[in-house]
Amino acid sequence: MLIDTHTHLTDDRFNGDRESIIKDFESDGLEFIIEIGSDYQSSLKAYKLSQNNTNVYAALGIHPHEAKSAVKENYDHFRKLSVSKKIVAIGEIGLDYYYDLSDRETQKKVFIEQLDLSDSLNLPVILHIRDAYEDAFNILTDNKSKLNNGVLFHCYSGSREMAEKFMKNFDLYFAFGGAVTFKNAKKEEVIKTIPLNRILIETDCPYLTPEPFRGRRNEPKYVKYVGEKIAGILNISLDRLLEINRENSLRLFNRIKR
Repeated sequence: MLIDTHTHLTDDRFNGDRESIIKDFESDGLEFIIEIGSDYQSSLKAYKLSQNNTNVYAALGIHPHEAKSAVKENYDHFRKLSVSKKIVAIGEIGLDYYYDLSDRETQKKVFIEQLDLSDSLNLPVILHIRDAYEDAFNILTDNKSKLNNGVLFHCYSGSREMAEKFMKNFDLYFAFGGAVTFKNAKKEEVIKTIPLNRILIETDCPYLTPEPFRGRRNEPKYVKYVGEKIAGILNISLDRLLEINRENSLRLFNRIKR
């Protein structure tokens, strides 16, 4: 069965067929998905989607793009919602210096605040890091005592050397999405560096649609094509890769009981 560890089904691009996509999970071979918050409002929508669908879990968090809008009341509400066992992580959180849609000091502050939140709730964190690996490394190092519940690099885009640096210092998981299927991806070295028990697959839908559907809206069922690409890189069967993804997902997101 397929598991998509990172979706954004609450995005407006799914407004016309969101429920039918979820209804088709079983026929599409999907066991469950994890719906990810990227700001306060999308986190509330992710929570609601998880409450209304048995095969949807959720993460609550404020993306670095939206760090400028984060307030204490957001975290207080996340804390209340996290009483639900359908809330399995805090994310996506981190640093994004590619777009700099929030100033960097604010991004760092909100990143650390959400590491505090995850630690207090005993939940893993889902990281969005882009063009900011050195600062992310320093923040994680300074806050290592708060990282006891698992850390996932969503849509990892760094180098093999950077992955090795992080793995040497932290116990991390790495998720890969549709970008690994692109012709210029060049992720083979990175993927082969990650231990099998630390690899996850995702779509990040509606973004980063994998080949052969690039150019269309991405959907959770397309996680199969991410799995096929990674299985080929690792020279294992797709079935084995999907088993690994399931084992790793249930270990990291340990509130999920299947």
